[in-house]
Amino acid sequence: MNTRTKKTKDATDAKAWRRGGNRIERAALIKDALFKAASEVVGEVGYQGASISLITQRAGVAQGTFYNHFESRQAILDQLLPAVGKELLQHIGDAARTGKNLAEREELGFKGFFSFLKKAPHFFRILNEAESFAPKGYKEHMEMVASGYMRFLTSARSREEMPGFEKREIEVIAFILMAARTYLAWRYTEGEGERTPIPAWVVKAYLKFTMHGVRGM
Repeated sequence: MNTRTKKTKDATDAKAWRRGGNRIERAALIKDALFKAASEVVGEVGYQGASISLITQRAGVAQGTFYNHFESRQAILDQLLPAVGKELLQHIGDAARTGKNLAEREELGFKGFFSFLKKAPHFFRILNEAESFAPKGYKEHMEMVASGYMRFLTSARSREEMPGFEKREIEVIAFILMAARTYLAWRYTEGEGERTPIPAWVVKAYLKFTMHGVRGM
């Protein structure tokens, strides 16, 4: 997909609210469109350049409509990363759901993380700049993702799939695995102009290391 085609598709997606039904559905779709537009705008120009006018223009709504959903520019920026993060967790959860054990679920979830990056190419710019420009949202996102990973690992531990770890050590493992995904994405999927698929050999190496390590023995 070339840049012009992609921008046209993004704009069409952001204006999907126009197909809404009743007033409540339409309001929800408009808010979702504003988040999608903000994601694209921040991805292109960063938090500093993401003005309300650029966001509303991309979403196809009046600036007055923006204030029906967010009290300020900072409000949408603070909520942006957690909103994208919820989509990320949902995507990974759906991808990993069919796994029969820890190893299968971790492999499916790992691959799901990278398929989400193809779907949401602006994710890392939104994440990396949030610590400085939307710290409230950054903190909420990190806590949400860590909590999700800890629930996943705690469940595995309860099934005796992590026999070598104490309960308090689960958080440590969650943050190690979170960091691994981020740095592997930076090293192996950043291509010219778009994100490339994670190589199969990298997935294999990650799983060999983690599946031996998570037993803690």
